[in-house]
Amino acid sequence: MGRLTTHVLDTALGRPAAGLGIELFKLENGSATSIKQVSTNDDGRCDAPLLEGDSFATGQYQLVFQAGAYFDAQEIELPSPKFLDDVVIRFGISDQDQHYHVPLLIAPFSYSTYRGS
Repeated sequence: MGRLTTHVLDTALGRPAAGLGIELFKLENGSATSIKQVSTNDDGRCDAPLLEGDSFATGQYQLVFQAGAYFDAQEIELPSPKFLDDVVIRFGISDQDQHYHVPLLIAPFSYSTYRGS
């Protein structure tokens, strides 16, 4: 059975992004419905999959990573407004039997993502 996971690494500080807020949305018919809010643990991961079992379904989703608030908590001095605040990643799940892993590498002025394993 499939599942959705994530992992956030702070490439500016060279460590996992602990305490970073994440919100997951399901996108349907032009609207976004919030289905989960979590924060990363000390390893930059969530304590459980974001979706699994009956809640894991094909469709379009959106992850919103609260990078600006995370960098504020790290007391990193940034210009106002911040170059990056919320990092939004929209993606599709097409196979309910697969593991979808959406990692995020963040720094105050850049980010990168990919479909991991």
